[in-house]
Amino acid sequence: MSRIQLALNVENIDEAVDFYTTLFHTPPAKRRPGYANFAVSDPALKLVLFENPGKSGTLNHLGVERESMDEIVQQAERLEAAGLTLDVEGEVVCCYARQDKHWVTGPDGQRWENYVVLADAGAELEGKTLDDIADGGDPATSRGGCCTGQAEASEAESSTCCA
Repeated sequence: MSRIQLALNVENIDEAVDFYTTLFHTPPAKRRPGYANFAVSDPALKLVLFENPGKSGTLNHLGVERESMDEIVQQAERLEAAGLTLDVEGEVVCCYARQDKHWVTGPDGQRWENYVVLADAGAELEGKTLDDIADGGDPATSRGGCCTGQAEASEAESSTCCA
């Protein structure tokens, strides 16, 4: 089942996880430092939370989680045939998952991704906080393991991610 992805910036990841666990009566499917995602079945939603102090309450990005590479290819072909330009990212590690995806930008600048998760990544970080890993010095981890679409601005690199 494909589902809409809604990625939000939150001030405090622990408070947000508690709230959305209660709201959707579903625990997080993945929890990493400064990051959590929920695979909600009713309504069909992939809710992604990024701890991003000072930007809380804002939209991080939008997307559609697909079930297979075939769906990604079909969507890419459909969008390109309609004249849209895609930013394609193949086999990237993003938001603690190996993914294939493409991004498309809406008329008002909102970025949408179509993606499929190929494998989990960073399982050793499950349940840790950003403070727990702060001394590690890995810039990808300090950004929540996030990546950006190729057309993203440098400021967005610290706040825009994916699945």
